[in-house]
Amino acid sequence: MRKRFRSWDDSGLPPTALGTVLTVGTFDGVHRGHQRVLESIARRGEEQGLSSVLVTFDPHPLEIVRKEAAPPLLTLAQEKLEVIAESGINYLAIVPFTHRLQKYDAATFVDEILRQRFHVRHLVIGHDHGFGRGRAGDVEVLRRLGETRGFTVEVVPAVEGEDGVAISSTTIRRAIAAGELERAARALGRPYSLSGRVQGGDRRGRLLGFPTINLGAPSPRKLLPPPGVYAVRAQTPAGPFGGMMNLGPRPTFADDAVAIEVHLFDADGDFYDRAVRVDLVSRLRETRRFDGADALVAQLREDERQARAALTQQLSSHNVKS
Repeated sequence: MRKRFRSWDDSGLPPTALGTVLTVGTFDGVHRGHQRVLESIARRGEEQGLSSVLVTFDPHPLEIVRKEAAPPLLTLAQEKLEVIAESGINYLAIVPFTHRLQKYDAATFVDEILRQRFHVRHLVIGHDHGFGRGRAGDVEVLRRLGETRGFTVEVVPAVEGEDGVAISSTTIRRAIAAGELERAARALGRPYSLSGRVQGGDRRGRLLGFPTINLGAPSPRKLLPPPGVYAVRAQTPAGPFGGMMNLGPRPTFADDAVAIEVHLFDADGDFYDRAVRVDLVSRLRETRRFDGADALVAQLREDERQARAALTQQLSSHNVKS
């Protein structure tokens, strides 16, 4: 992906761009179905000598259309950018979703956004796509618009999971909320992750012999799995580290605040104020209160043993599949 831009009035495309192969959508999670669409626009762009562009929105359209129905997000803005950056497309356009845009019907959206601003020549959409007021811009409507406005439409079929059900952001949200991390990872094509910047903590973990990096309170827009202790793999500026994470309150210390604390295995260094992504591998247990520091330390040692075993198993499984 060569460029990122955030303009409403100007597409940000270079003057030499004669047209685009384009897709449009929220792409929350950038799951395997989304990835197939992105692969398609990248391939078609190369074949036709056109720029490949993803047009997406911020905030999520439902936050404007019907806020009470807006889903928690699988990928916050920066997380989405990081995944899309690896897709091979040329450009990502983030269009502010406003009350004005909400009122556009499919034809107006196509004319003012896709054609005038992004010069669409070939539109690639998923099988269940819909945009414009009331999501009226379905496949047939878009094909009719394309015939009269000079662009072609390609529909990418659904990517199905092992259960034969089409992969979607909705089904992945259900898996995450239920703590079904392996099911979610298969649909995403990668482990589910949480990201944040390391903050100063109370140093309780260090006193117990298990120092942690503290990512603080998660965004209220981010979908969290159930509270508990997890085996994780952390991506840090110093490289990847296995570890274990406590997500949620700390009842042993009468602290009800939801926090993300990660003990990194075999890591040494100062991660303060550094950005870290935590990939969730497996849930080890629920969060619970312990009768004193000795009982907590004994459990943390068992958590570490289980987490290291889970990480080894994940790595072995990955090597077998590779």
